[in-house]
Amino acid sequence: MKKFLQLDLVMLASVFLLVAIGLLTLFSISTVDNKLVLANFNKQLAALLIGVILMLGLSFYDYRILNTHSTKLYFLSIFVLASLLFLGITVRGTTGWIGFSKFNIQPVEIVKIVMVIFLASFLSKKKRELDNLVKIIVSIILVFLPVFLIIQQPDFGSSLVIMGTWLVMLLVSDINKKSILALFLFLAVITSGGYFLLKNYQKERIATFLNPQKDSLGSGYNVIQSMVAVGSGGIFGKGLGHGSQSQLNFLPEKHTDFIFAVLSEELGLLGSGIVLFLFAVIIYRLKETARLSRDNFGYLIVVGVMAMITIQVFINIGMNMGIAPVTGVTLPFLSYGGSSLVSVFLGLGLVQSVYLRRMKTLD
Repeated sequence: MKKFLQLDLVMLASVFLLVAIGLLTLFSISTVDNKLVLANFNKQLAALLIGVILMLGLSFYDYRILNTHSTKLYFLSIFVLASLLFLGITVRGTTGWIGFSKFNIQPVEIVKIVMVIFLASFLSKKKRELDNLVKIIVSIILVFLPVFLIIQQPDFGSSLVIMGTWLVMLLVSDINKKSILALFLFLAVITSGGYFLLKNYQKERIATFLNPQKDSLGSGYNVIQSMVAVGSGGIFGKGLGHGSQSQLNFLPEKHTDFIFAVLSEELGLLGSGIVLFLFAVIIYRLKETARLSRDNFGYLIVVGVMAMITIQVFINIGMNMGIAPVTGVTLPFLSYGGSSLVSVFLGLGLVQSVYLRRMKTLD
């Protein structure tokens, strides 16, 4: 009990408030013809229990031990991602799932955390071990391998989160900033040319983002309905279970990609404002934990988790409001998805481990 009280309780309180709001929203959209369909709700509760247990286990585990196992975890992730292309289950067009009884697990969510650990270990190596330029080039190759396999599923959203997390971790590492600037310019050129390598549906998503009205009943339908839901909630919302867009099934993927639209419609500006405030508290506490980290490895782990959560929040809320392309990125702690929920709790477990050991006297 004494060790539990030493955890960052402000961060945990904010997290569990967000989870509670997510569960309430999920419960509110589980009504169809006045009959409760609780399968998703119950699965989310099970995932929450698993996530909390794993988070507490990691919190009291010395994160520094993972430094010696990061390479093994990385190559295990590569093996799993490669295996999915042949043995994976296809869900909503993405072959990135492993089936266990009534549950489907999405390994890429766990890979996100593994990549944070691996990159933290790699980038925390001292300058004398690897030259700046070599470090950047090697990191590009190491990130490219899992990202390439994830895009083959195809899962553009997860690959975007991993690449964004890598760039943030690279930016805060001890690598020369001029070298990083050159990398950004190189990536900008590659990215602009990479448009021609996208699949047709991915190009459609970009076109829809720029002009949703162009195909309001086709590729633009999701975004338009989401924007209507967000705008119709007003200040106080229509009340849980009373959102017309969600309850009448105008809004697709309402329990995953577009749960923020449901929340905005049913709880209004006040409810969505509370959600944004709680995310801000979590991100602030992550920043403070990073600042207090006792070593570079712990610092980069916390920055990586913070980047992963922040990027997903911005992308998901952005696509719900029509200011970002639809990429299938879930909203942490709120969207339905057991693998996603367990993943963010694993990340929080690592952060809490760093927080507990932020001072050398706390060993």
